[in-house]
Amino acid sequence: AALAGCGGGTDKNSTPTPAAAPAPAPAPAPAPVPSAPIGVNFVLPSNNVLEAGASDGLVVNVSVNGSPAPNGTSVTLEVNPAAAATVAPVAPSTVGGVASATLSVGSSVAASATFQVKASAVSQSNTATDTVTYYVRPTPKALQVLVPAYFSSTGTSSPWNTLTAGATSYPDVQITAIANPHNGVITASTKVDADALKAITAFKAVTGTTNKVVGYVATASGSSGELSVTDVKATIDNYLTLYPGVLDGFFLDGMSTDSNRLAYFQEIYTYVKSLDGGKYSVIGNPGTYPAAAYASANSGTGVADVLVTYAGNAAAYQAIDPQPAHTWVYAKDNAAQAMLLHTASTCTDMQTALAKANSPRMNTGMVYATNLTIGTPWSALPTYWPQLLGTVDAINKKRTLPSC
Repeated sequence: AALAGCGGGTDKNSTPTPAAAPAPAPAPAPAPVPSAPIGVNFVLPSNNVLEAGASDGLVVNVSVNGSPAPNGTSVTLEVNPAAAATVAPVAPSTVGGVASATLSVGSSVAASATFQVKASAVSQSNTATDTVTYYVRPTPKALQVLVPAYFSSTGTSSPWNTLTAGATSYPDVQITAIANPHNGVITASTKVDADALKAITAFKAVTGTTNKVVGYVATASGSSGELSVTDVKATIDNYLTLYPGVLDGFFLDGMSTDSNRLAYFQEIYTYVKSLDGGKYSVIGNPGTYPAAAYASANSGTGVADVLVTYAGNAAAYQAIDPQPAHTWVYAKDNAAQAMLLHTASTCTDMQTALAKANSPRMNTGMVYATNLTIGTPWSALPTYWPQLLGTVDAINKKRTLPSC
């Protein structure tokens, strides 16, 4: 009581002195700039073809005097043009000699755009840089099948029946058949092939499908050389007379790859587009990558809506690459490029080829492979025809591929 009276007690309304805040942890010291020569190189991306809005990883190897750079060594990443994409972080640090970042393509970047990403790192003795190029393509469409149906349409054993049965089993896979009842030349005296007309009609009538048929048109003859534009136009007209209402377009075989016959094919393309309100498509077969002018169908100077950019041996196809000489393919839909392979001996070979065609780098949306070999590769369907359709269906639906 005496203490309370003298004011010696504790005032319950007093505010205690706050404890001192802990000192902030010191920021980690930046890695020292190496004194020895530094080196930088991109781990080349498995895919340098992206769509607008897509993201991908960037990986850069950094070395100092030939050994992995110390942890924390800084790498600067730059995009040119800057509006094409962003990277995060823009200055990643190495771990185990590797710096990583994420590349994001702008959502409004146009197809056919090209941009570069540069990596640079600095030491006391030098600055090292490396650059990788990226291409932007249109959003890919579902994989389709293009069948050279150059086989007999007569009898119950006709491959056309197998073709139609496959379309029935896989209605979600769009199939375009190239019908060839007259070896590509039709004159005024040519008669309709009734069996072919029946087979084509049955194939297109499969419920729930969007199957198409195009007529095979030769543009060159082994005996007379180049066929005239007049002869080719006559073949097209006679197709429409003999097979009314069942054709969706024309397959121009023997297409050139250089500018020598460009005007020739432009005239044929313009003629086809003048028929029936432009409803017929044109598939051209140069069999390899032609000059870029052949691909400019939308500019009014093109020659085809679809180009077969590879026709040949399956083994050789694995070495085909549109980069760097034919990057015009990235300005077009994947459905505007096709490949036709023979000598894909096994089902596994077929699946390997289709996976390559479907890769962004190849940007090929119409595919076909057969185990038949050069000589008569298109005289029948492949032995693995059901698995081919099943593989395309699985790729489109992102499912496990059917077993071979």
